[in-house]
Amino acid sequence: MFVDKVKIRVKAGDGGNGSVSFRREKYVDRGGPDGGDGGKGGDIVLVADKNVTDLSDFYYQPRVVAKHGVHGRGKNCFGRSAKNIVVKLPIGTQVFRLTPPIKQRAPSNYHPAAATEVFDPASTVGMPFTPGRAKQLALEAREGTAATTTTVEPADIAPEISDRELIADLIEDGQQFVLAKGGRGGRGNAAFKSSIHQAPREFEYGEPGEQLGVELELKTLADVGLVGFPNAGKSTLISKITNAHPKVAAYPFTTLTPNVGILQYDDFTRIRIADIPGLIEGAHRGRGLGHDFLRHIERCQLLVVILDMAGVDGRKPYDDHQQLLAELKLYNPEILKKKRLIVANKMDLPEAKKNLAAFKRKMAAPRTRKPKLPREKARARLTVRVLEISALAGVGLEKLKLELHKALT
Repeated sequence: MFVDKVKIRVKAGDGGNGSVSFRREKYVDRGGPDGGDGGKGGDIVLVADKNVTDLSDFYYQPRVVAKHGVHGRGKNCFGRSAKNIVVKLPIGTQVFRLTPPIKQRAPSNYHPAAATEVFDPASTVGMPFTPGRAKQLALEAREGTAATTTTVEPADIAPEISDRELIADLIEDGQQFVLAKGGRGGRGNAAFKSSIHQAPREFEYGEPGEQLGVELELKTLADVGLVGFPNAGKSTLISKITNAHPKVAAYPFTTLTPNVGILQYDDFTRIRIADIPGLIEGAHRGRGLGHDFLRHIERCQLLVVILDMAGVDGRKPYDDHQQLLAELKLYNPEILKKKRLIVANKMDLPEAKKNLAAFKRKMAAPRTRKPKLPREKARARLTVRVLEISALAGVGLEKLKLELHKALT
């Protein structure tokens, strides 16, 4: 199953807590504090990988959680930092933030035996213990004014789609982005010693890691996008001129997912061509496959409009062309500003020549009924240049390759 849009929730690791310990050793009098610091929590790192094709992995596992840092120990032993979680994504993935990053964690029962005796763990997560703070927290607890901490799990984050924000666009192989940062480790009591405070019992809890909800959206990186009605011959064309092997059959909607192929030239120039599933009238209202895959041509430099010039399915080429442009405009008017190339396919069939002549006349005809001067009429009725090919028979493909190379270089 091809997945190009998915929502996930991520949680970076919490930092380890600091330790409260004193050196206890024979013949060592008043060894002093030796509590180590906690380790850092793991980050969530996104990496663009050319070997990944879609987002199907996150469709079945929409939660990514990193491990926590290890708590510090005595003898100045620092906790081990957790490893970062590396999430591999296909090139062209955009990351939209649905919720703001939250740094909250559940109350911890972590309480070193040598630490300050009375304190409220729920209200001091991530806060250092300073001299006198334990008594202040105990007093607040007796009076009922102690602050409370709300526990937030990644699954409880409510996505806010209307406020989504683009935070990353992975367009190069190996490009990295830190989506959620892990919490730093808390300091042990050895970090609080001084000349006037030689037996500290203060320590820090580890900082909570970030958690948020994001939406991953794949937009295929291609130089050329093939657009057309179902059964117009797009899959046959891309299989003939590139190294792609899409499914080809004599019925509509054979292509259900975008296919990308590489066109190689003798001068080592490479062009990426994307085959988009067919559009039909009313696609902007969800008919057929709708606009689900049109995002894959937003990055294309050139649009190639494939028309069934033989009218095999009983449609008129001119009506198909106008409807395709209308659907693209309804999806995103900026797409129509891109360079376009009209390709007449199935020219080996009997009705193709007649339909092509009618198509050129309608394309060259003036669009207004106002009278014009003879010179203006001549300019308005200039013939429209259309490339004639037969993808199945292999006719005109070399000329099409040259036109694609010329348009992109």
